[in-house]
Amino acid sequence: MRIYELGEGTPEIAVVGGIHGDEPCGPVAIERLVAESPPVRRPVKLVVANEEALDAGVRYLDEDLNRAFPGDPDADSHERRLAGHLARELRGCTTLSLHSTQSFAEPFALVDRVDAVTRAICPRLPIDVVVETDRFTGGRLIEHAHTVEVECGLQGTDEAAENAYALVRAFLDATDVLDADDERFPSASRATAHEDGEVTVYRLLDQIPKTPDGNHEVFAANFEAVEEGESFAATDGSSLVADRHFYPVLLSPYGYEDIFGYVAERVGALS
Repeated sequence: MRIYELGEGTPEIAVVGGIHGDEPCGPVAIERLVAESPPVRRPVKLVVANEEALDAGVRYLDEDLNRAFPGDPDADSHERRLAGHLARELRGCTTLSLHSTQSFAEPFALVDRVDAVTRAICPRLPIDVVVETDRFTGGRLIEHAHTVEVECGLQGTDEAAENAYALVRAFLDATDVLDADDERFPSASRATAHEDGEVTVYRLLDQIPKTPDGNHEVFAANFEAVEEGESFAATDGSSLVADRHFYPVLLSPYGYEDIFGYVAERVGALS
């Protein structure tokens, strides 16, 4: 685990990248910010988490770090030990966790539940969607209080790294870390597809299972409504048909080993 600190004092704001070793966008954004060394009004902690997995170019060494929290510093598993150390480093911090996905090119946020931190921060990020993960947060960092997780874009792309940097800048603006009076680092502007500045909120309801083997296809688009009776995916030519109206989230033929993605409902908006 590699830790940088900007500013003087004890940080109450943190940014984490590299939870997964095959998602380099977060570490790239963090290293870019550290190299720029922007002036700050309040201290911030920047963490590159799973250095060993990043160096190996794999998602994890022993187990998924984002399913291992709160962790155990004395565990046999590398990731479970790391989770314990990382949880300690983030204690008391409002945290942004940077990820990427194989299912959706545009950045969006995930939270355990919409709370005061979500309402204060997410409308100021360059995103149009927030997803409440609720009961699907087991072992994930967003169970840690005051944490927002962001999917920055498609895994391994330059666009995801650029999005990650923009998200970090916007997060540090939203938490009053960056010195807005310094002309070298003007305030990050919020980019949104919604003229009214609203961020749509979805809530996960169910997983969409799939067999690990087989030829998988998806026909529906993430965050676009699937109607009851509509075919939205298939395995070896056998269609999956919706038994209700829903919105797919993280839907992909190859993102997860045993699920296509998630069934979600649209529950409101933040502004």
